[in-house]
Amino acid sequence: MTSTMTRPKLYLFVGYPGAGKTTASKIIAQHTGATHLWADHVRGKMFERPLHSVDESHQLYERLNQRTAELLAAGQSVIYDTNFNFKNDRRAMREVAAVHNAETVLIWITTPLAIARQRAISPPGDTGTRVLGAMTGAEFDAIVAKLEPPTKDENPIKIDGAKLDITSLSRHLSL
Repeated sequence: MTSTMTRPKLYLFVGYPGAGKTTASKIIAQHTGATHLWADHVRGKMFERPLHSVDESHQLYERLNQRTAELLAAGQSVIYDTNFNFKNDRRAMREVAAVHNAETVLIWITTPLAIARQRAISPPGDTGTRVLGAMTGAEFDAIVAKLEPPTKDENPIKIDGAKLDITSLSRHLSL
């Protein structure tokens, strides 16, 4: 590997359900060529009727983590489109990135709670960002209650999910 090669990037997201993680992921993929690993899409392919059980989630994330490591090892950037709402999960993925000499980019999509909730519990529209359908208010509230906001030492890039577009992403991520 020569010093002129660009390090691959691992894009991770923090944010409420409905914050705009998938919208951001699609824009980043389109403008960088990074591989978009979309957890909801993969879950839907792996399980005919997803239950979101602990065992199902373990299988899903084992597969996605393995694929992430393979892509980074091959020098490819990865957009890991899921909620990295737990600091330990973010730390573990930073370690995977470090093993493969990849840069980790943590994006914190800070959508107002009311807007994110409305997006998450409403029937999916034609945006192509909600393949598993709407969640219940109780499911939304349970995820929100467990969210561990990024700390300053994680160097998150804050993006307003209520105003998410290529212009705002380009400004923050140098796309």
